Amino acid sequence: MSEYSDELRRLMLVTAAASIRYGLQHQQPMRLALGEFPLALQQPRACFVTLHQQAQLRGCIGSLQAIQPLIIDLVHNAYAAAFSDPRFAPISTTEYPELELHISILSEPETMVISDEADLLSQLRPGIDGLILEEGSYRATFLPSVWEQLPTARAFVAQLKRKAGLDSGYWSESIRALRYTTESFAALISELD
Repeated sequence: MSEYSDELRRLMLVTAAASIRYGLQHQQPMRLALGEFPLALQQPRACFVTLHQQAQLRGCIGSLQAIQPLIIDLVHNAYAAAFSDPRFAPISTTEYPELELHISILSEPETMVISDEADLLSQLRPGIDGLILEEGSYRATFLPSVWEQLPTARAFVAQLKRKAGLDSGYWSESIRALRYTTESFAALISELD
């Protein structure tokens, strides 16, 4: 069951595309009048914006905690995915119409009670759970969509540890694991303009 209607999803996709287009023209994030958006989009929620170009990752930035209204988080993350992902050069004007825009709205992360890595692996729900791993100053997340590339819990967790800066075989009693789900939807930017 979707929390957001098709109309709200389209509004979010159009607004995220507008944020990237504004960034191309003005080299800064777009400002919004919060009151012009439906109440459902004014509630604090965390989201990720992922950009693909010809089925290849082109940028992905998001928030793990709901600290600002969803529509504000969305606009900032769309801008950051296009222009501030350190793995990629900023999006160019010629690339813009070729982008596929993915939005993932996160549920509130819940701390998992785990005794060891085997327990963590047994509790994960492939294709459903997003996962945050924390160990001291090390922290990383994978969205549920990453299960498409890493379909086993063992591979998913090993790669997430590497993303956090830990060895893939690392484990300690102090590792924290938090899981969340997402409501995700996507569109080609060329279909939104």
